[in-house]
Amino acid sequence: MDKILVIDYGSQYNELIVRRVRDFGVYALLIDNKFDLNSFNKDEIKGIILSGGPNSVNDSSSPKINSDIFSFNVPILGICYGMQALANYFGGEVKENAVKEYGNTSITYDESLLFEGVKKENTVFMSHSDTVIKLPNEFKKIASTKMCKNAAMECREKNIYALQFHPEVNDTLEGKTIISNFLFKICKVLKNWSIENWIEDKVKEIKEFVKDQKVLLGISGGVDSSVCALLIHKAIGDQLYPLFINHGLLRENEENLVLDSFKNKFNIKVYYKDASKLFLNLLKGVTSPEKKRKIIGKTFIDVFKEEASNMKDVSILAQGTLYTDVVESGKGGNSKVIKSHHNVGGLPKELGFKLLEPLNELYKDEVRELGRKLGLDDSFVSRQPFPGPGLAIRIIGNITKKKLMIVRKADVIYQEEIKKAGLDKKIWQYFAVLTNTKTVGVMGDNRTYLYTVALRAVDSIDGMTARAYPIPFDVLERISARIVNEVPYVNKVVYDITSKPPSTIEFE
Repeated sequence: MDKILVIDYGSQYNELIVRRVRDFGVYALLIDNKFDLNSFNKDEIKGIILSGGPNSVNDSSSPKINSDIFSFNVPILGICYGMQALANYFGGEVKENAVKEYGNTSITYDESLLFEGVKKENTVFMSHSDTVIKLPNEFKKIASTKMCKNAAMECREKNIYALQFHPEVNDTLEGKTIISNFLFKICKVLKNWSIENWIEDKVKEIKEFVKDQKVLLGISGGVDSSVCALLIHKAIGDQLYPLFINHGLLRENEENLVLDSFKNKFNIKVYYKDASKLFLNLLKGVTSPEKKRKIIGKTFIDVFKEEASNMKDVSILAQGTLYTDVVESGKGGNSKVIKSHHNVGGLPKELGFKLLEPLNELYKDEVRELGRKLGLDDSFVSRQPFPGPGLAIRIIGNITKKKLMIVRKADVIYQEEIKKAGLDKKIWQYFAVLTNTKTVGVMGDNRTYLYTVALRAVDSIDGMTARAYPIPFDVLERISARIVNEVPYVNKVVYDITSKPPSTIEFE
């Protein structure tokens, strides 16, 4: 399979580069800039992209070009910091601008294979303070802006191209065309990345990894763990032991839905453990979202170990870790830690299992497509994403049974009204959050001082970026009225309209 390597220099947009490449049916992989490139089959690598990053190439501690990338003899595309690193490597000069260049910027393109089919005058997204002020020998300018004379450069002889702007973000109007030109006109890759061939390869890989061992998999009823279970079951059958741990932080009636689904729809035996008291006791008084995630992650592993000791020959722990989990936990290249995920951030070093994470190369929408290919009903595949730590991160502050009751009831009302309005198939994710804010209100003739519930609804493809969904005001009014009237201890409802970035989808 043709592959594009994306070298990670720490940009917040590096996962979008991978996403854009995969959207074209080409497999892309994000790797640390210090990764041993000799471990790759060079015949499979058809191109290399250098991501942006927050550093200055003039700092002695900044990441440098790994000269091994040139041994592949494939086209190279540098983006933002990647362009500056290439210019610096080949003897150009990079300096900090007196005036920075951030956001949407008008650009003029010169003739280049990279810009074939792109309008000469256009808009791109810039995010830089350093600029290439002197091009290396043999390189020529191929784009410019008012503030950046060398907004792009190329050296056809070396097969190297570089952009100061970000083609991977939607604000660069014809960024997808530029990426497509690099892939198909310059790298000449084949479109051979698909879920179908991925399934075939992954099933073989799982069989070879597991052999005659037993695999323990934690399921939550969410899409990720369910698809993970079906994929592993397809490979090894009853060697898979799905374990459903009820941590007491599930949505309304979730445990019954999970058990019924696996038994009746999938004919897969599930091992059930109600550990809700243990989790809630350990979370008592904890307000830090990171501590919540760590406690839940560690306790999951502890319970897994205890349950696994009662199962014969279990030596592998499987998890439904996604690519977004890996990136946001700082495990994918040089990316900064955004938040700990219980399945990638909470594994203790002394874990007595080998680890199997068959979905950790996939984005959420790819996992949904995988689920459909494995025979899951669309109604199940399209279920609302639900975080591993559950309602613990949808309750701001400490967690109590009363707060769990509040957020569950509010969420049920929210789900019901969204479906009544015919919006449930249009919104990527929507849920209620119990904030830790109390406000004054008047209910009847009495003054109240009660909780505020926040509603979140976003449009997204893969969860890496998201925008608030414009729910009609009359629908929001109905939801608000029902929550305040029907849910105890609540007198105010607010709607979150922040995008990701700068926010995240979840509150904690």
